[in-house]
Amino acid sequence: MSILEDLNPPQRAAVATVEGPLLILAGPGSGKTRVIAHRIAYLVDVAGVEPWRIVAVTFTNKAAREMRSRVEAHLGDGARELVLGTFHAICARLLRVEAERIGLSRSFNIFDDADQMALMKRVVTELGIDTKRFKERALLSAISRAKSELRTAEECARSTADYFQELTARCYERYDELLAENGALDFDDLIMKTVEMLRDSNWIREKYQDRFLHVLVDEFQDTNVAQYQLARLFAGKHGNICVVGDPDQSIYSWRSADIRNILDFERDFPQARIVLLEQNYRSTQTILDAAHAVIAGSKERKQRSLWTDRGAGEPIVAYEAYDGEEEASFVAHEIQTLVDAGHGLSDFAVMYRTNAQSRAIEEALMAAGIPYQIVGGTRFYERREIKDLLAYLRLVQNPFDVVSFTRVVNVPGRGIGAKTVAELERWAKELEVPVYTALQLLAEQEKGRSTTTSERHPIAPRQAKALVAFMQLLDDLIAVSAKNSLSTLLDAVIGRTAYRRYIFAEADADGSGADEDAEERWANVGELQNVVSGYDGIAPEAALIRFLEEVALISDADTVAEQGEATTARVTLITLHSAKGLEYPVVFMTAMEEGVLPHIRSFDDQLQLEEERRLCYVGMTRAKERLYLIRAFRRYGMGVSQHAPPSRFLHDIPPSLVVQRSPVRDEAAAVERGPQRLREAIAARRELPSSPPDGGIEAGARVRHATFGDGVVVSCVPDRDDYVVTIAFKGGAGIKKLMLSMTSLELV
Repeated sequence: MSILEDLNPPQRAAVATVEGPLLILAGPGSGKTRVIAHRIAYLVDVAGVEPWRIVAVTFTNKAAREMRSRVEAHLGDGARELVLGTFHAICARLLRVEAERIGLSRSFNIFDDADQMALMKRVVTELGIDTKRFKERALLSAISRAKSELRTAEECARSTADYFQELTARCYERYDELLAENGALDFDDLIMKTVEMLRDSNWIREKYQDRFLHVLVDEFQDTNVAQYQLARLFAGKHGNICVVGDPDQSIYSWRSADIRNILDFERDFPQARIVLLEQNYRSTQTILDAAHAVIAGSKERKQRSLWTDRGAGEPIVAYEAYDGEEEASFVAHEIQTLVDAGHGLSDFAVMYRTNAQSRAIEEALMAAGIPYQIVGGTRFYERREIKDLLAYLRLVQNPFDVVSFTRVVNVPGRGIGAKTVAELERWAKELEVPVYTALQLLAEQEKGRSTTTSERHPIAPRQAKALVAFMQLLDDLIAVSAKNSLSTLLDAVIGRTAYRRYIFAEADADGSGADEDAEERWANVGELQNVVSGYDGIAPEAALIRFLEEVALISDADTVAEQGEATTARVTLITLHSAKGLEYPVVFMTAMEEGVLPHIRSFDDQLQLEEERRLCYVGMTRAKERLYLIRAFRRYGMGVSQHAPPSRFLHDIPPSLVVQRSPVRDEAAAVERGPQRLREAIAARRELPSSPPDGGIEAGARVRHATFGDGVVVSCVPDRDDYVVTIAFKGGAGIKKLMLSMTSLELV
């Protein structure tokens, strides 16, 4: 089959344009991943480009895996030669290759967000900064933004406009010094240092510009200044740069994404060809028309519209609830109704602007007995036991990593407290050596050997002995890593630290025994063992570096996508920002109110207001078949109930596309007639049932549920115009609280 055969005309044009700059404006659901994969295959099979001369950049590791899989379907093993991955992964690879030429250690560690925060806490402590006024997170974010704009600490110091910027510059300088002392780079460094390397070294720049004949960048609207400059440097010689994106979906300015990169691409590349992908393969025309009506109000966009041959589909449901609780109850009721009509639970996504909004929805779903998952919970590699074991592995790779050292020097407990660690660090600073070197000197003194300094270490005997034992453990693990597989190394870490005993001892500390939390934590350790076993075919030294690098570069977006796909029997609860790139047959967008969407913080900033509009557009275009836009008449915030005006974005949607549903219209009208009438309307609608329900559903009754099996009713109590039934189910289901009107129970 021809590579172009199954593509529509614009897609063919995007694939077959080989020479020069190319801008592909790809709307949601328009098949952009397919186009990029076909384009790579076309360059190799038809244009005769060697795969190793193509660099393709994605924004998530999952997208890279999907892209490689699709290209392999066309090219087979030839796809392995592609330079394909995220900006961070590609840069990490290049920096390790060129490390010696640019003064880096090839074994540098990559600090994730938690590591960066740990380092920033050290910075503010050293500099005596009042963290009540200036939070570590705010300072770290300011440093990250500066790096994403390729501004060094010195440049920041020269251009301060206020005290916060002056403080940021000081923190930036010390933060980078500590990174260097730890032999580490943060995420922003990976890109910034690669750009600096290509700019400063003619030899290295020419090497890669000669190699990369074609450069492809996906999700171009999400690039920041540094990423864009990197792409331009890659394409600096041959000029064959293809970028794919959609300015209407640019929603990450808070991550330093710069929408101007895609809007100004034609200015930077006047000869660029532009291809519009406007045919949508995901949503109904009604959903597309409504989304277009919202995004058409944006001032920063390139005019185009989406169309589909899927037909008009169902009208959009606009629902007005009285408050957040009723909003959540409506969502639960609609999900149950659609499940009864044949939908699977994984068909549904409930989206919200901020994580705090999930509380009422969770409670309603639990009461209705509807399983759900919250996307964006604690990621696997951020769980405490996993971070501990990774810290040991990182110390094996790089013993100078003070952040990892501090994390595990007393895990499991060895009698080495924070005071001892601080004293060791003070001594190291006094000697002007890294902490690991100070630890080596301490060990030599404890063993009675000669030292390079006549000064006796300041550590108390018992703690000194414990530190020496820890160093010996680390040396033993380094010896294991040199000759054994990665899984053998991890087993050695777990075994020699008695980590299993440590987990269960923590659970035993309160006398409750090895509880479910300990079992779950130990299961996580088992899962980590499964992961590392996949690296056993790689040489020991290379395996450890590769594993730690890939773990560090796993992003939030990867986790969101995997969580969104992992379950086949749960409703997904997710923020609008996290939903980008995903799709669901049925989408509920909640809290469509002024002050929530758009967020109140955007009211005084036109650029932020534009981004809120794009965020609404992204949420709407996740829906394939049904879209619900829901708001509350009143919303609680900071303990106060306030009237919640409908979002301005709702007014943009033509009424012909919408079915209005509302139980509060009488209440809204009652507002005009006075507070007493309003209270009467609410009371009439919310009068609690006074008598028990028919059918024998009462305490002690034996019932059967289609999902949870047999159980005994514990209680059946009124709740508004319904009943909450508490049932103790047999087996592993446990105790459940269900809304009687939304569940089917059979008396046994």
